[in-house]
Amino acid sequence: MSAAHDDHHHGPAKGLSRWLFTTNHKDIGTLYLWFSFAMFLLGGSFAMVIRAELFQPGLQLVEPNFFNQMTTMHGLIMVFGAVMPAFVGLANWMIPMMIGAPDMALPRMNNWSFWILPFAFAMLSSTLLMDAGAPNFGWTFYAPLSTTYAPETVTFFIFAVHIMGASSIMGAINIIATVLNMRAPGMTLMKMPLFVWTWLITAYLLIAVMPVLAGVVTMMLFDIHFGTSFFNAAGGGDPVLFQHVFWFFGHPEVYIMILPAFGVISAIIPTFARKRLFGYDSMVYATASIAFLSFIVWAHHMFTVGMPIAGELFFMYATMLIAVPTGVKVFNWVATMFRGSMTFETPMLFAIAFVVLFTMGGFTGLMLAITPADFQYHDTYFVVAHFHYVLVPGAVFSIMAATYYWLPKWTGHMYDERLGKLHFWLSFIGVNILFFPQHFLGLAGMPRRIPDYALQFADFNWISSIGGFLFGASQLILLVVVIKCIKGGKKATAQVWDGAKGLEWTVASPAPYHTFTTPPNPDLIEAP
Repeated sequence: MSAAHDDHHHGPAKGLSRWLFTTNHKDIGTLYLWFSFAMFLLGGSFAMVIRAELFQPGLQLVEPNFFNQMTTMHGLIMVFGAVMPAFVGLANWMIPMMIGAPDMALPRMNNWSFWILPFAFAMLSSTLLMDAGAPNFGWTFYAPLSTTYAPETVTFFIFAVHIMGASSIMGAINIIATVLNMRAPGMTLMKMPLFVWTWLITAYLLIAVMPVLAGVVTMMLFDIHFGTSFFNAAGGGDPVLFQHVFWFFGHPEVYIMILPAFGVISAIIPTFARKRLFGYDSMVYATASIAFLSFIVWAHHMFTVGMPIAGELFFMYATMLIAVPTGVKVFNWVATMFRGSMTFETPMLFAIAFVVLFTMGGFTGLMLAITPADFQYHDTYFVVAHFHYVLVPGAVFSIMAATYYWLPKWTGHMYDERLGKLHFWLSFIGVNILFFPQHFLGLAGMPRRIPDYALQFADFNWISSIGGFLFGASQLILLVVVIKCIKGGKKATAQVWDGAKGLEWTVASPAPYHTFTTPPNPDLIEAP
């Protein structure tokens, strides 16, 4: 059922009002995806400023304060404006179709939860044009830097965070209500596609932690405007309390950004390996375990604040433990590919890159989990390298993989495979040239969030910036591919992913096991 098919009940689509008032899950999914892509380009342009400044030692292009505004805005917009809304867009588009529901459970709320986002981010971005300047205290907005010493635009930032949080909570309630109440007859929970499972679990994480974020920014608001001292030691408060409350939100948040990615990859790899997913049940349990453990590891971001040794040991072991279910997933993806009849269309290339590079990010995370080692790595570029390996080839690549995988379903047209592969290879090469050298910078002691640096760091920074410009520029290819695909191209068949090789398109097939909706013709499958 294509998006075009759904327009009949709008009468003649009335341009703007169709998009403004739509309650159609596909329209809303499309709005989320376009919005997140716009934010991706905006947040990316801030990163380009950062990499341009760091291209060589010394202060070239921007004032240190503006550099700090760029790091803050880049982080906030990428996390809350690009990655999260993109996954919500994918959920809106695909979950009703995957579970056989006519739409989301709460369509009006769905519309509202999207339309408050552009206002939140317009408000946040507008601080760049104000006299006081944008927030300059980093995306983690540690107090007292974000309370006692913050520019007055911090109030706009707090309001924007509240709005984003409200949007996330509404989206999560909608997903839970849809999945629990609107599955087609016969679709038990353990027959749902893994993308639906990962999003169901993610939705519970969102509902658990978004109020914590709202709480911490409200405490900031009171410290700034109403004379309280939650985070002010002079008034009997504790700056470290801020870190505890923030990271109790922040650590589950990073899993909110990666669990839906696991669902996407678990849909794509079986398709192009032409095998059912290896270990479906263990994937569901692993996802649930990761979600549970994500709540008890928050202070591994805070090993250097002077915790009791028992606390450091607990958070070290808990953090190492979370690597186990994550490793189970990687093992299952590799086992799915093993001896499959693999082909390497663009979605599969992004998926394989995801598995390899996300695993690398996982290993550096394991290094950071070791408390005494973290004393050395903390606040260096090693941490930047680690979380960007998890978030860019992790979350962002999976969003791109999903886009290529589902574009034919969304538009009714095949995308340009040559351009798709070009986009993949430039992104893959760019992202590694960009972030791999940062591991060495961090191990050599280069601190994060500093616009100038010592001469010995010059070579790796030069290489890293070149990679950044390559990765940034190559994202424009994605824009071209998507627009070309919407406008036309080869008609997508019912067997989008290569009917000639007997592979049916599995997206809405009732169970994760039905990789083939019809038995393949063995004569047409290429011999290994």
